[in-house]
Amino acid sequence: MTTQALRAPAVTVNGELAALGDISVHTTVLDWLRERGLTGAKEGCAEGECGACSVLVARPGTDAPTEWTAVNACLLPIASLDGQELITSEGLGSPAALHPVQKEMAIRGGSQCGFCTPGFVCSMAAEYYRSGRSTGEGDHEHGPNGFDLHSLSGNLCRCTGYRPIRDAAYALEDPTENDALAVRRLSPPPAPATTGIVSGEAEFVRPASLDGVLDLLAERSDAQIVAGSTDLGVQVNIFGSRPPLTIAIDRLAELREFSFGPSEVRLGAALTLTEIERRLAGRVPLLAQLFPQFASRLIRNGATIGGNLGTGSPIGDTPPALLALDASLVLASRRGERVVPLAEYFTGYRQTVKAADELIKTIVIPLPLAPMTAFHKIAKRRFDDISSVAIGYAVDVRDGVVAEARIGLGGVAATPLRARATEAALIGKPWTEETVRTAAAVMAAEGTPMDDHRASSSYRSAMLGQSLLRFYFQGVEA
Repeated sequence: MTTQALRAPAVTVNGELAALGDISVHTTVLDWLRERGLTGAKEGCAEGECGACSVLVARPGTDAPTEWTAVNACLLPIASLDGQELITSEGLGSPAALHPVQKEMAIRGGSQCGFCTPGFVCSMAAEYYRSGRSTGEGDHEHGPNGFDLHSLSGNLCRCTGYRPIRDAAYALEDPTENDALAVRRLSPPPAPATTGIVSGEAEFVRPASLDGVLDLLAERSDAQIVAGSTDLGVQVNIFGSRPPLTIAIDRLAELREFSFGPSEVRLGAALTLTEIERRLAGRVPLLAQLFPQFASRLIRNGATIGGNLGTGSPIGDTPPALLALDASLVLASRRGERVVPLAEYFTGYRQTVKAADELIKTIVIPLPLAPMTAFHKIAKRRFDDISSVAIGYAVDVRDGVVAEARIGLGGVAATPLRARATEAALIGKPWTEETVRTAAAVMAAEGTPMDDHRASSSYRSAMLGQSLLRFYFQGVEA
């Protein structure tokens, strides 16, 4: 295909400006890098599950102007990094001058076959450079140097074993004052570039403003919105999807709002889950429980709540939690904005009230929050897995009686839904084991769970009832 660029797209790779050249708009960062001879990053799964493709991108930071953010190169289109700054494992160090992360991995036996090692090194380097990493006693998920093992939750190793890799992570000291990548954090990341690339019948566009996006959506019903590409990247790699028009929105200021006011929390639809997690800093406990269970850090560094809701998937992790929080969505189009309660947003399997010319602009969570909340995820793995069932709870008990109850469910119907019958069985009743056991029987009958490769319908129903009992007894024990 012949590429016609509306401007000369380029990416800074390991400190050197590199033209994107004659590319397909669906070329991934991984394929583009490997074609240039930067073969440290590997393709292991093409789905963002193994981390062998991890690279570092300069992104706006929460504790510093720039944060070196680890992302899955197999999922992102290289066109989305036009004007951006990228570091691969080759750019971190060389055989003659190893980076501290590479050195620790080598001397502590953190690599055998080496296939996964460059990905581990990049994910580890992102945590190495994370501002705010502090020393302490550590726990089962943090080292005494403040290293968060969740930063490696998206990296898999099949031959070395994780203990020496963990030992390497925990042995890292702070970056030195003359470390160029540490110093780079003190300056802002590159501003988003306005991008327009055409290859054959496909186009990739990054408009300069939200108005530009809304104009395109009004004109093109075949447009595909992309932010972190954690879902679209899988569709492109595994299922051969080739959207004729891809519109990048991840760096639009209008979609990156964050505010925690007296009456509501407002989260821009293009903020990544990692950004939201760090900015909320535990102030929404239900979401604080959700974040570590949502895929991996590599995925959360790109994934957005807007994208998770935009797909309309019945097994997304954020809808059950947001339903329990009574969230609403601000939908924007060239016709204006409208507010839709999330409980009224889903209409069918991967179908929503969002029109073709609309996009999700903001997620709004009303305050105050319910005093008793929890997020339960039933899956085959504790982390980095897709839910069989997901449940969000928000309950207010006053003088021993349930005053309010909101329960969001995922994985038990064609859409995420509120457990209305269970809520009715709780509200106005004493918060006792007897009440909860009665309501648990009601909850086991909620939805229309199906049999699939993740779980049977009977298992899903059983887990609903058991989840409510678990929620109650955990509250009593607390």
